[in-house]
Amino acid sequence: MGSTARGGEPKARRGDTRQRIQDVALELFAERGYEKTSLREIAEHLEVTKAALYYHFKTKEDILLSLFQDLGQPLDELIAWGAEQPRTLETKQELLRRYSAALTNAAPLFRFMQENQATVRELSSIGQLFKDRMFAMSDLIREPDASLSDQVRCVTALFSMHAGLFALQTIEGDPEDKRKAALEVALDLVTQAHRGQ
Repeated sequence: MGSTARGGEPKARRGDTRQRIQDVALELFAERGYEKTSLREIAEHLEVTKAALYYHFKTKEDILLSLFQDLGQPLDELIAWGAEQPRTLETKQELLRRYSAALTNAAPLFRFMQENQATVRELSSIGQLFKDRMFAMSDLIREPDASLSDQVRCVTALFSMHAGLFALQTIEGDPEDKRKAALEVALDLVTQAHRGQ
């Protein structure tokens, strides 16, 4: 039994190191830009050797992809949950509430996307992951046989929550209050669209 516990310890430490690498890399990518940040600088900030960093990630792109996969996992789980639920207004409202919370947790990643759009375009797999999630969420909250206006309301509901992360930065107020306001608008739009059916 003692060897099992010992065997588990390095794994836990590796997981912590991986998370620390991701956190520092995202911070540096946001601060300096993806292109201007090197693996060497990430290693220096972590106070580890470049070889130790290579053990977890071979390239900056590997780090970035891992961030999108890890921070996107709650969104994937939400989409899977939504696909199993009845297509009621209550389900759609709950999807939006949970989506709002997931977006808040992934806010640093969305800021990275906003500030490094050229990189996101170049790394097509990242852009495609984001688009796939957006389309899947859109499919869950809009009805394909609804009027065009109601379909637009549902898609706009999603974008209003994204606006809460970006566009509302220039509006005075507490970030949590802004998130709640964006969610309220999104819920109103989906409710209006549901009434039209």
